[in-house]
Amino acid sequence: MSYSNFKNLEIIKQKFDLGIKSADSLFSDVEDINPSLLLTQLLQENVPLALNINTEKARSEFIIAPVLMEVRRLFKQQVSLFSGTDFSVDETQDLNGYCDFILSASPDQVFIEAPVVCVVEAKNENIKAGYPQCIAEMVAARTFNEQQRRPLRSILGVVTTGSNWRFLRLEGRIAWVDFDEYLISRIAKILGIFAHAITSATALND
Repeated sequence: MSYSNFKNLEIIKQKFDLGIKSADSLFSDVEDINPSLLLTQLLQENVPLALNINTEKARSEFIIAPVLMEVRRLFKQQVSLFSGTDFSVDETQDLNGYCDFILSASPDQVFIEAPVVCVVEAKNENIKAGYPQCIAEMVAARTFNEQQRRPLRSILGVVTTGSNWRFLRLEGRIAWVDFDEYLISRIAKILGIFAHAITSATALND
């Protein structure tokens, strides 16, 4: 069994002893960060193209990846970004397989190093269907950080179609799902949420 086999929230709750709750405006206090001119121009060209092609691959390459590259630029390449990388952490707990995208608060771009701050799951249409897989990957990120003795208070998770972004937070025994869903037109808010998670992780691990 791998991350992609997790398709039911009840299984997630039982297997990892988690509560799953939704919250209004989970990130409402996070400050916006305006996108660079480069990202603005890329999204103006890429979003219509990706939506017309309408495949998960196109959305990942033309929308999601440029947004995550912008996050890396915000932190002057002191954050590493991995795409389609094997992230097998504990096969006995079925925490194995490939993640669409991973952000780590480490500049090492050769291997994934702790602390892993965020996992991003790309979906072509149904965001809700991606929750179980994303939460399993968040549990894996927390386990990985603990194994490397770089634990974080919380792990950020994202399920996105590129045009729509839904954020999750794993904290303690609760996986929180933000009730708000952000359109790509709210890119400043999306960047702000990523930056807040990375800044918090960096401060904790200094």
